[in-house]
Amino acid sequence: MPFESLTDKLNNVFKNLRSKGRLSEADVRAAVREVKMALLEADVNFRVVKEFIKAVEERAVGANVLSGISPGQMVIKIVNEELTALMGQEAAELEFAPGKAITVIMMCGLQGAGKTTTAAKIAGQLIKKGKKSLLVACDIYRPAAIEQLEINANKQGIDFFSLGDKEKPPYIAAAAYGHAAKNGHNVVILDTAGRLHVDEEMMAELAAIKEAVTVHQTLLVVDAMTGQDAVNAASEFERQIGLDGVVLAKMDSDTRGGAALSIKFITGKPIMYVGMGEKLADLEQFHPERMAGRILGMGDILSLIEKAESQLDLDEQSQREMASRMQKGKFDFEDYLESMKQMRKMGGLTSLLSMMPGMGKQMKTLEASLDDRQLAHMEAIILSMTPKERRNPKLLNYSRKGRIARGAGVDVSIVNRFIKQFEQSQKMMKQMPGLMGGKKGRGLGMANMSNMTRPF
Repeated sequence: MPFESLTDKLNNVFKNLRSKGRLSEADVRAAVREVKMALLEADVNFRVVKEFIKAVEERAVGANVLSGISPGQMVIKIVNEELTALMGQEAAELEFAPGKAITVIMMCGLQGAGKTTTAAKIAGQLIKKGKKSLLVACDIYRPAAIEQLEINANKQGIDFFSLGDKEKPPYIAAAAYGHAAKNGHNVVILDTAGRLHVDEEMMAELAAIKEAVTVHQTLLVVDAMTGQDAVNAASEFERQIGLDGVVLAKMDSDTRGGAALSIKFITGKPIMYVGMGEKLADLEQFHPERMAGRILGMGDILSLIEKAESQLDLDEQSQREMASRMQKGKFDFEDYLESMKQMRKMGGLTSLLSMMPGMGKQMKTLEASLDDRQLAHMEAIILSMTPKERRNPKLLNYSRKGRIARGAGVDVSIVNRFIKQFEQSQKMMKQMPGLMGGKKGRGLGMANMSNMTRPF
């Protein structure tokens, strides 16, 4: 879970602040010191921490408390705003060539950062913007790099270009541009070679590619888990070839968050995307204010909505019908089965719950049991029911429950608990009639099914 360690430490600091009716200057300074230690332990760059703490302390000491906000909440508000400013304030967008000109995006980074996969992920994202991309294999050194890019391109339905591993990357880039011009592509994405560390040969090759074609966006892919090493690499790439943005790969595995909180301040370049899983759909645009909310345990409902909208494969009519049944508390086990399928597409229970407000403190307790096995147990129970029983749960008497338990390979007590959870879910959805309005509401309503699932 991203920022898990930092979130826990900050929540402990804020818990102490909330418990006090009034805050003295000493209280604020003590809390700021704890925040400072939490950031340093999260591998945030020392210069970044110093400037951040200075800004928070200046605003928090003697700050006027807004009407309706406690002193503790005021400090949290200030920390939230300064975290957002630290990471860039607003989401950064890719810039495309004007008019009908072809946009060239060059992906670069160290070996193992996830560059090839990220190139395919971005191409998939651009489909939603009406762009026809061409993925170009310019990594002629790493074994199977060309094959990996081609496989990912096919999975995304993206066109692929390669001249094998005998031609030089600058020549391949130029040839790909010509191919794109002839075949109606408006975006060319160059997957370049990486090295184990920054070296002159790699930088010279990237510079040569920029001379061969006009590169409109140079994106650096860094492994978020490497913390300050990622920041150092970003600084070096910016100094030698110039960057337009950064992609943080493997963000779902980064429990500290040092790179995310340091890169913008150190390099001056925005984080554009974050990789939140291994699937090609697991790429999110980076929103500083949303990420600050995640760090502070406030959740990220907007990203949850967007994830639901982009990955749910129910057609509009089916979504409306399910939303209507949920709103009336009349959805059945067939609907529940469909919701599990959609949850898997959206990254599983843990991924969804991590975006729900207030779930941060509970995630450690839930993570042990909230996984795909939990969904598999539920699915087995539902599949052991007859179609009539799924559509009408009121038919489930003791003997039917016994048969279902045997079919699912579980104890009848587990079946009873599952049915009870289901009934509670019906009541909960019935109490939220405003949730289902509009397209976004239907997506959020489907995503909220994840919050109804609890360990047996």
